[in-house]
Amino acid sequence: MNERVITKKNGMGVLLGVIIGYVAAVILLITFINLRWALGGIAVLGIVLCILWLAFGWILLCGLRTIKPQEALVLTLFGKYYGTIKEDGFYFVNPFCVAVNPAAATKLSQSGDVKGGNLAEAIAAQGGNVQAASVVSKKISLKIMTLNNSRQKINDRLGNPVEIGIAVMWRVIDPVKAVFNVDNYKEYLSLQCDSAVRNIVKIYPYDVAQGVDTTGDGVADEGSLRGSSELVASRIKDEIQSKVEEAGIEIIEARITYLAYAPEIAAVMLQRQQASAIIDARKMIVDGAVGMVEMALERLDEKGTINLDEERKAAMVSNLLVVLCGNKDAQPVVNSGSLY
Repeated sequence: MNERVITKKNGMGVLLGVIIGYVAAVILLITFINLRWALGGIAVLGIVLCILWLAFGWILLCGLRTIKPQEALVLTLFGKYYGTIKEDGFYFVNPFCVAVNPAAATKLSQSGDVKGGNLAEAIAAQGGNVQAASVVSKKISLKIMTLNNSRQKINDRLGNPVEIGIAVMWRVIDPVKAVFNVDNYKEYLSLQCDSAVRNIVKIYPYDVAQGVDTTGDGVADEGSLRGSSELVASRIKDEIQSKVEEAGIEIIEARITYLAYAPEIAAVMLQRQQASAIIDARKMIVDGAVGMVEMALERLDEKGTINLDEERKAAMVSNLLVVLCGNKDAQPVVNSGSLY
């Protein structure tokens, strides 16, 4: 459906015209009543017209629309699309036009929106206790809004359950598509966010894993949810944008706000990470110890300070490795006898 933008701001002129018309109608009505015998049929016709204007002239006021910056209003006339108001100002449209916004009463988490007058909430705030229908604004916000998507439990590439939450910055760029192409564009956006997160997260392992291809090129890479969060967020953004294009929504940015293993495996995964860290640390210690032992043997051979046979070298290497690789400080043992 092609968008038709209403640009004529005739609201102030119509408002002044209605006020002037009511004042003139009152004056003319009084005049015709006073001169009804002299003017005859003309006076009667004038009186009837004045009464009709006073009774139904206010209908024109129903066509006045006030739009603030970064707001839009989609209008229909007897079920057909009439036009869209997108610029701020005071407008006059057909009094029988109806504003359409199926998502007006839907509030997304941490999402700014056009504020409507809620009579029940206003009275309750004053201490009253009434049950009244909410007056919801049909205007569509064109501002940048934030959707803080709820945390989801999803299995990663290796089948491990992880919990992930995202924040999506979005805005409506085509109000006509948002209103007519989908039933509720806010619920539609939230559903597509959930679907996109699941589609992307299952491609990546939580941490770097051997032999895993996350790009689809057939070559294993180091992509992971924890190490490539910006890349993952970018792919989630593109996935959401491709789904909400028809709803007239633009996705500006998507960010991962929470990422962790699911509680049922978090303790086990922590132990695995600790074990991996211990192994890496031990490997570094052993590599350093072996290098120090090699250096010590080379220095002894160069200076010729002491000549050791293979058995004594093996004992020396064993003692040095125990000292260098041990978790506790070595306890010296004094040998008062012969080395042999």
